[in-house]
Amino acid sequence: MPTKLAEIVEEFAAAPRDVVLEMLLEYADVIPPLPAGTERNDLEQVPECQTAFFLRADVNPDGTVSTVFDCPPEAPTTRAFAGILAEGLAGASVSEVLAVPGDLYQRMGLAQAISPLRVRGGTAILARLQRQVREQAG
Repeated sequence: MPTKLAEIVEEFAAAPRDVVLEMLLEYADVIPPLPAGTERNDLEQVPECQTAFFLRADVNPDGTVSTVFDCPPEAPTTRAFAGILAEGLAGASVSEVLAVPGDLYQRMGLAQAISPLRVRGGTAILARLQRQVREQAG
């Protein structure tokens, strides 16, 4: 797992349960806007999310992975999942992205702070992102 993402996971896991949701929502504003010329139809929808959520992973020539996320502001929890991935995977290699455990959000202690349906949506975001990376990396 990339170092930055591991640090985020540890920070959440060590936090008192009463502040975990507040910490999570701080990541809702981390997602950058869609790059110029990118539209939702250029991204893959994640239907497991309760809200309209779209993503794309790109494997760059140098072996790093870039991510693009699109989620409405009125879905702060889902945006926060994407924000954690955007920040934690920034500059990560293909192997680092693929090494992120599928139970990432449970390891962070989010299963006790948010609904299982939201955790499932976050897990689906990671799974689709990793699938796209695997397909591009061959």
